[in-house]
Formats: sequence, C-alpha cells, structure tokens
Amino acid sequence: MDSTERRGIFITFEGVEGSGKSTQARALAESLRARGLEVTLTREPGGTALGERLREILLDLGERGMLPEAELFLYMASRAEHVAGVIEPALERGEIVIADRFGDASVAYQGGGRELGTDLVESLNQVATRGVKPDVTFLLDLEPGAGLARLSHRGGGRDRIESEELAFHERVRDAYCRAAERDQSRFTVIDGSAPPERVAASVLARIERLLKPESEG
Repeated sequence: MDSTERRGIFITFEGVEGSGKSTQARALAESLRARGLEVTLTREPGGTALGERLREILLDLGERGMLPEAELFLYMASRAEHVAGVIEPALERGEIVIADRFGDASVAYQGGGRELGTDLVESLNQVATRGVKPDVTFLLDLEPGAGLARLSHRGGGRDRIESEELAFHERVRDAYCRAAERDQSRFTVIDGSAPPERVAASVLARIERLLKPESEG
C-alpha cells in the first residue's frame, strides 16, 4: 500500500527481552482509547490465527535446533499474514495501529543476533511487509543483562529466544542501535531502565506531537 494513501498511523515498539516494550504498547493503547481514538493493538510474531501458531513454534524450547534461516522465514510468514490481515486493513480504516515488534525485530534478532546480515533481512522484510513502514518506532534501549534479570524476577521460565546466551542478546541490542542510527527520523530511543511511568510519559509526548498536526488540520 502506498503510504500516501494511508489514513491511519502505525506505531511500533522494539527492544531486547525484558525492555518493557509490551507494557508500554498496552499503556499507549489504553491512553489513546481513553481519548476516544480507534486503536488496534497487536504483536509479532502473532496477530493472526496463523501467526499465533507460528509464535508457538518459534518460542518453543523444544525447537532449539532450528536453523537461523528457517527461523527467519517463519517470522516473515507471520509478518506477511499480519500485514495483509490486520495492519493494512486497520490503517485503511484510519485507525492507530500499535505493534509489539515488527520488521526491525527481524533486523535485530535474525540479522544481528543470528548473524544473517541486515541486507538479507531487509530484502525479505520488503516482501513480507508489502512496503508498509511504521510512522514512529520506539526503541526501549536496555542492557541485555538487565532485561534478562527482569525476566528472572517475572517467573514462569524463559522461551526459546529468551533462553539464548547473553552474547546473542548483546548482538541484538547492537543491531537495534545501528538501525536507530540509520533512521533517526522514525526511531525514538528511550532509556528502558527508567521507571515505567516515565517511559510512558515520553512515549505519549512523542505521539502527541505526531497527532497535533492532524488535530489542527
């Protein structure tokens, strides 16, 4: 879909494990809905029936031997369904779409963490996303060790991705930071170690600047 034809707003949240992105995505959705705005809150992998089934496979500890390339293709399959079935229709309805992870996650996790390279991932992303790009991406930046410690306090065990060695998560963070540096107009980097209420305030302030031109027009 041509971005010039899109009436909605697409917002994504990214970050290493335990960065708080899911919490902040939900908080923003609640804040915007309280203002009477139509919001679609979704996630990756997932968002569709097929996506949720793929999510189970991708996060299953029993699939630790999965090839990096196979992992990448499964994420792309989930993303293609997600864009066509959820994200594009909601944007065409003029809604605000908030996604807990999107294409940048594959650049970070498979491109960086799995060391498959940015070029490969971005070329596949172009196909899977049908050219749809976020208007704003929040990167909740956090030391991977601190994020993994948060997961330990959460309880319930770790999934296949969360269980990777620290070096993997450090490569993920580095890839995220490089992506944010390449596209500074889209990314808003926020300190993920800050209190959740402070992070939420920073997120909302950025979105209010995005919404202001529309409210004035």
